[in-house]
Amino acid sequence: MIISTAAASGKSLGYLMPALTSVLAGDTVLYVTPTKALAADQLASIRALGLPGVQAATFDGDSTYAERAWARSHARYLLTTPDMLHRALLPGHARWSGFFSRLRYVVIDECHGYRGVFGSHVAHVLRRLRRVVAHHAPPGAAPRPVFVLASATVGAPGVCARLLTGLDAEEVTEDGSPRGPLAFALWEPPLTDARGEAGARLRRTATAQAADLLGRLVSENVQTLAFIRSRRGAEAVALAARRSLGALEASSPETGSPGTGASKVAAYRSGYLPEDRRRLEAELSDGRLVGLATTTALELGVNITGLDAVLIAGWPGTWSSLWQQAGRAGRSGQSAAAVLIARDDPLDTYLIRHPELLLRHPVEATVLDPANPYVLSPHLCAAAAELPLTEADLDTFGPAARPCVEDLTRAGRLRRRERGWYGLRRDAARAVNLRGAGLAPVRVVEQATGRLVGTVDEPSAYLLVHEGAIYVHQGDSYLVTTLDLADQVALVEPGEPGYTTTAKTVTQIEVRGELRAMTWGSARVSFGDVQVTRQVTSFTRRGAESGAALGETPLDLPPRHLLTRAVWWAIPGEAAEALTAAGLDLAGAAHAAEHASIGLLPLFATCDRWDIGGVSAARHPATGQLTVFVYDGHDGGAGFAERGYGAAAAWLRATRQAIASCDCEAGCPSCVQSPKCGNGNHPLSKRGAVALLDTLLADAPA
Repeated sequence: MIISTAAASGKSLGYLMPALTSVLAGDTVLYVTPTKALAADQLASIRALGLPGVQAATFDGDSTYAERAWARSHARYLLTTPDMLHRALLPGHARWSGFFSRLRYVVIDECHGYRGVFGSHVAHVLRRLRRVVAHHAPPGAAPRPVFVLASATVGAPGVCARLLTGLDAEEVTEDGSPRGPLAFALWEPPLTDARGEAGARLRRTATAQAADLLGRLVSENVQTLAFIRSRRGAEAVALAARRSLGALEASSPETGSPGTGASKVAAYRSGYLPEDRRRLEAELSDGRLVGLATTTALELGVNITGLDAVLIAGWPGTWSSLWQQAGRAGRSGQSAAAVLIARDDPLDTYLIRHPELLLRHPVEATVLDPANPYVLSPHLCAAAAELPLTEADLDTFGPAARPCVEDLTRAGRLRRRERGWYGLRRDAARAVNLRGAGLAPVRVVEQATGRLVGTVDEPSAYLLVHEGAIYVHQGDSYLVTTLDLADQVALVEPGEPGYTTTAKTVTQIEVRGELRAMTWGSARVSFGDVQVTRQVTSFTRRGAESGAALGETPLDLPPRHLLTRAVWWAIPGEAAEALTAAGLDLAGAAHAAEHASIGLLPLFATCDRWDIGGVSAARHPATGQLTVFVYDGHDGGAGFAERGYGAAAAWLRATRQAIASCDCEAGCPSCVQSPKCGNGNHPLSKRGAVALLDTLLADAPA
């Protein structure tokens, strides 16, 4: 069953009633949440009921060793994360046999958060859970467990439940709950005197605007959450808001004692100690905190009532996240306000100029691909280490499981015996990172002390912790002295050099196979398998304050190969020649269209621009024509490019309109410049991109 109704509509009550009833009858319940904050909040709610016989506990990264031992011995209602289920509970299922043998319900809360590669990983964790529960079930017992999924923002809820669990699900979507009115505002920060690439004027940043609004709202005692996209940004917004409140108090003595307003604002993000996070949540709930700048750590489910306003600094990546964040306000039934503050970005600018989308655009359906072999293979190894894989088990993991098992057997990672396939690594689960691409992260270590500063996923290490890079963690800067890819460690030393670093990459793409294609007149739009080869070749130092380039340093790093899926479009030679004859730079036009289309794809697929990449060429070897590729940035693909292919006409029309309607002359971050361009946003032609897209869309379907 999947419950998909609005925020604060009683979904928790919908699964708590049967779950607690079953616990009181002697069964057990497993609650799975994407965040530790939500697990702690749910635990507090259950304990507040004071029901004798309901022994509830969390088992996650915040739990101490003693708490985990108690949970294993006594818990009847266990709250955990997919990560802990994957790395501890399932590999150690023999120690949890009593719990699994009585498991009646599995609650998957905020299930819309399981999408893309992360969602594909979680789907296989749940399939492994089904095997383990069946193994421990008493002889003759009815099939268990019953899965109950919940989300306030998911399109096609039944499809979501089936993709995640591998089982058909009944949808509960009727919502009769009362809710106060929500006023939704769109805010475009003003232009500043600063100029970026090509001399275009830049807008005030969304975080600076959010800090200003947060300070003003708190000064009026309007309880507000400000959602910021990064940890560092959340800290900066809280600090700036406190400073503005201090200035207001100094200039207006009637506002109270100096410093009292500033104490009402704080930051909240992952990386804080558990007790600090719980304290901040409690202070926000009881009104001691009036303003909180937070990352997405407070987006999901934590029951914070009484908020008056929500600020969202930049498009949060998906429609579901947008409404989850906006839904934090007004949860106790009163009227509330939400403000989306636009970044200098094509998608944000497009939304500001098309506010009707907020009213009519549906929430995304879940995009994930359990058949992705780069995700499926390591989970088959983990499953085989937990229990021998049988022929019947292959059906549980889907039709792609058999060829994967055969490949793993040939590679020596599985061994076939009479009872099935056995894993050769008992710790196979620990080699899989659910929130990455299955690779162990690179550890960032302080060279002088050996202290672990943080971790970086392996693909990002080439960009963020190469030798000479400036690595920023929790507001502190470090200089990377060594990147050892063999040992997966980057050695750093603290320092404030006064500059930042940006890596430059060279990307090539090779078409491995066209899976689908359609023609628009003489143009062709395709979807298929590709190999992307990326190499970091150098990095540029830029002044921390001015952003001015201070020099480029070459790097000698190996190329990285990514087998993934892409959508691409090409126009024939005669059309390209006509554009050249009109005085347009084809390479700049294609590059600009590539950037803008990447920026607009999140309107049509459940992704962020950082989940996808692109390549363009005036004449690409794979097609012999002017071609633009947009590819999934994950091994095996993540479904984003496929969504782009399915909505190609609408997506590329929106891209063309976003470029043409921008007020700049030569291109800016609001239309064709990209914050992650490996070539320094060169060459780019805004005028050429519009003409190129006009040519492509001339015969596109309506």
